[in-house]
Amino acid sequence: MTRWMGIILSCLVAATSIGGEPLNPFMSEFETAHGIPPFDQIQESHYLPAFRAGIKANNADIKAIIDNKEEANFENTIEALENSGQLLSRVSSVFFNLMSSHSSDRLNQIAAEITPELTKLNDDLVLNAQLFSRVKAVYHQKESLKLAAEQEILLENAYKQFVRGGANLSEKDKSSLRALNEEISLLQLKFQENQLKDTNRWELVIDNKDDLAGIPDAIVASAAQTAEKKGHNNKWVFTLHRPSMTPFLQFAENRSLREKMFKGYANNANNDNDFDNKKVASRTAALRSQRAKLLGYQSHAHYVLEQNMAKTPAGVYALLDQVWPAAINKSKDEAAMMQAMIDQEGGTFKLQPWDWAYYAEKIRKTKYQFDEEQTRPYFSVTSTFDAALNVANKLFGITMKERSDLPVYHPDVKAFEVFDKDGSLLGVYFADYYVRDSKRSGAWMNSFRKQSFFNGQVKPIIVNCFNYPAPAAGEPTLLTFEQASTLFHEFGHALHGLLSNCHYNSLSGTAVNRDFVEFPSQVMENWLSEKEVLSKFAKHYKTGEPIPMELIDKLKAAGQFNQGFKTVEYLAASYLDMKWHSISDGQEQDTLAFEKKAMDDLGLIDEIIPRYRSTYFSHIFAGGYSAGYYSYIWAEILDADTFEVFKKNGIFDEATAKSFRDHILSRGGTAEPQTLYQSFRGQEPSIAPLLKRRGLDSPPQ
Repeated sequence: MTRWMGIILSCLVAATSIGGEPLNPFMSEFETAHGIPPFDQIQESHYLPAFRAGIKANNADIKAIIDNKEEANFENTIEALENSGQLLSRVSSVFFNLMSSHSSDRLNQIAAEITPELTKLNDDLVLNAQLFSRVKAVYHQKESLKLAAEQEILLENAYKQFVRGGANLSEKDKSSLRALNEEISLLQLKFQENQLKDTNRWELVIDNKDDLAGIPDAIVASAAQTAEKKGHNNKWVFTLHRPSMTPFLQFAENRSLREKMFKGYANNANNDNDFDNKKVASRTAALRSQRAKLLGYQSHAHYVLEQNMAKTPAGVYALLDQVWPAAINKSKDEAAMMQAMIDQEGGTFKLQPWDWAYYAEKIRKTKYQFDEEQTRPYFSVTSTFDAALNVANKLFGITMKERSDLPVYHPDVKAFEVFDKDGSLLGVYFADYYVRDSKRSGAWMNSFRKQSFFNGQVKPIIVNCFNYPAPAAGEPTLLTFEQASTLFHEFGHALHGLLSNCHYNSLSGTAVNRDFVEFPSQVMENWLSEKEVLSKFAKHYKTGEPIPMELIDKLKAAGQFNQGFKTVEYLAASYLDMKWHSISDGQEQDTLAFEKKAMDDLGLIDEIIPRYRSTYFSHIFAGGYSAGYYSYIWAEILDADTFEVFKKNGIFDEATAKSFRDHILSRGGTAEPQTLYQSFRGQEPSIAPLLKRRGLDSPPQ
């Protein structure tokens, strides 16, 4: 939803309770510390009235803009749109954050009920001919208005929002577009709900201790804790959440159970039950294709990419095709290494997808004398977060103070005040670390409130969500190096939101092109593997001994191993996303047949499946990454190229860090990404550092 889709409603709502009923907290500014949502006061019954009040007032606000007798100008039209939406922004940010992080059946029902109304509101705005006429009038004056750079971007975005939203369509086509938008929005909700419920439904219950052979003690203890929570006393339960599934596939010696686990994952929301997503995915892709055609685009991918750095599907394929040949060849070499180990051990079977992680781990131990589990005692959730904060402090001077008295939406959530190097408040940060049934899978950053200066100095409220296993009594939650990297990655997104320094809300923080938004977060990951960082924080949770330099050296030496697999599974998902959203005829597909053909045409080997198959590819069917999943590797080109500068100048070089903050982190979407990047780097990015990092510039050793 756009920032300007609501309106300030406080002047329209009585400031006292009505009929003895408690006030709806959304109906006025939050009177809490830093304006944090008063989670303890918000009830599920508050959402629908607040949404509908915001929608009603928004219509009045838009009418006021249209009825303004003054000639349309930047202030009374473009900034008026930007300024609307205070109430709707408040309720939406809380509601949709909790839909991801702490959902319930009632929230799902509310989402299904209100989504068509919100979709209609958006359509009412962008398809309003009178409103568009005023926006267009200002846009056509842009050369003579002498606007500041950020104002020019705001005007450009507003105009494009209407054009890309269908403002130039006939009334008949506008009606068709409304119907498409409503159904697509409901399908996206359904996809997410199905995936969450099917993920929570599936579990691998083990009652024979022998079946746990090979699995590290910490993972076994976590599985016992999960079993107890789920009512399976004296047993062990593994789930499809990655902190449970990944180590099981890596270490479980029982091959038949690995197969069961892998197939559970590979068939998530693909079990012909009430939570099946095959029809939902196919229908969504078809409707997006129809909508793109209606708006004058060849495909949904063409529509989306017009506003990304890649610009066209050809631009995306040019990148993917540049990396794919080296990656698939390396994955074949890796598969051959694994098959050789199977044969050497006397195995009589062909390597299968459920064997890959297991044998990759064995080769890593044999070839590099490195076991990633050896890193786990040195990375607790708390120490890793402290390390990420310490890196941010050295780079940008920021500090945090934990506050146990600030409102939070779940007892697991930790709240922090964030301060700049001069001691001024930057914003508020929430850390939500642990897995629960009410939280969708994965890890992400979002905002309860974004930074801006337009209506006074508005400080951001940023949240990071993870799905780490909750700690056992008296014990910390320990992470592998890869899991610790995820924390650094998401903290990089948080910094993008916290260090924003933009005038307008709709341009601030992570409001950037989809293939640019992962850049700051992926840069942050680099510091975790630096000895200067590891040696100071990675300490054994029991003994306090620092991580051995020998282990760090092994970690780095093994870093390029299995990169063929990692790159191929990611690229396969990126290609699959592009295939779904390059459909140009608007027809529904047989989801599994469509996926198989896409992978066969690509030449994907049988031992690897896409990182996300269609039925649980929530990035593209429930999130904002449709025709955009390639963004991670696009951003990694920028990230690898950027860290070359830090390595050359010093990983904590003050001038480099200041330039990165000034030109990237603080600027949001106030300029084209290419412009921002070149302002920092002084040149176009090179793909060479990425290929070198992944070991794709040379054959495997």
